[in-house]
Amino acid sequence: MGTYLPFAGMVMVECLDVGMTTLSKAAMSRGMSHFVFVVYSNALATLILLPSSFIIHRNKRPPLTFSILCKFFLLSLAGITIMQNCVFTGVSYSSPTLASAMSNLVPAFTFFLAVIFRMEKLDLRNSISQIKIMGTLVSISGALIVTLYKGAPLFGTPVQSIPDSSPSNTSSSTSMNNWIIGGLFLATASSCLAIWNTAQAAILKGYPSEMTIVSFYSLFGTIQCTILSLFVERNPSAWTLRPDIELASIFYSAICGGVLTFSVQTWCIKKKGPVFVAMFKPLGIAIAALLGAIFLGEELHVGSLIGAVVIVVGFYGVIWAQSKEEKGLDIKTKEDGESQEDEIDRLQSSSQKKPLLESEVHV
Repeated sequence: MGTYLPFAGMVMVECLDVGMTTLSKAAMSRGMSHFVFVVYSNALATLILLPSSFIIHRNKRPPLTFSILCKFFLLSLAGITIMQNCVFTGVSYSSPTLASAMSNLVPAFTFFLAVIFRMEKLDLRNSISQIKIMGTLVSISGALIVTLYKGAPLFGTPVQSIPDSSPSNTSSSTSMNNWIIGGLFLATASSCLAIWNTAQAAILKGYPSEMTIVSFYSLFGTIQCTILSLFVERNPSAWTLRPDIELASIFYSAICGGVLTFSVQTWCIKKKGPVFVAMFKPLGIAIAALLGAIFLGEELHVGSLIGAVVIVVGFYGVIWAQSKEEKGLDIKTKEDGESQEDEIDRLQSSSQKKPLLESEVHV
């Protein structure tokens, strides 16, 4: 269970993220402000998380200091305020396709930061490190294939597309500029998510209380996003929620996207490290394609199948290398423990022999 539970938890997180993205897109297509959406969803998640942190885990929680609270504040700034708002702003300028492609930068950014801060061991002469690097690159390549290459439908006849030459040069230039602006916002979001993964792993070493971190993470994120939204969203009617898909998306985002996702990710970062969590990001595209085909009736294409296979190969390579690395550490620890036990036994046996010798000499 200790081996497979983090794996199952991260697969669940990616499935929940796909559902959250679908509902939030539906709500925002009806005119809901994404700034307001981020505030309400994090506020509801905070109301759920804070009581559990202060009541249920009050005896297990280490004492809070000003330094720890400052770290929580910066963690919220990167993981909620900047990251979530940049994602929705980037999608509004470009498209969800570009957002899916840019999210695949997260594993590379996280692996790079983890190596810099010595959370991951990197030895280019070691075969385990080489497999981890190659697996990361292969998974990112597979996710890009799923996103950028469609191909023919797997079940059905390919539809011939007619090129459209009606847009003018001015509109084409504007569309390209918006695409570039959206890409910059989404790249910023990916880098912030990588910083969040790495920083949270560092904070967990000094403050090993997952629920407290997630609770204050949501609380500070709500405060920061509220201040930002009051400056950006000047329309008072934007804060009014309709009891339809808007309210449902906020409840889903708070419970599944806030409470469950943040808690499971924090626990997996503590158990397996930030690179393990980031490696599941490309897997989310394959899950989105599969769930879209099952529940939304979308067609599966050759590009989705090829990309999914490439993602699984690269993902398995990294997980296999990490498991070998952990087994190597376990064997080394066991051998060190056995050598220490042998040394203790040798000292004890010599100390037991010494009185006998002394008694013989005395006689």
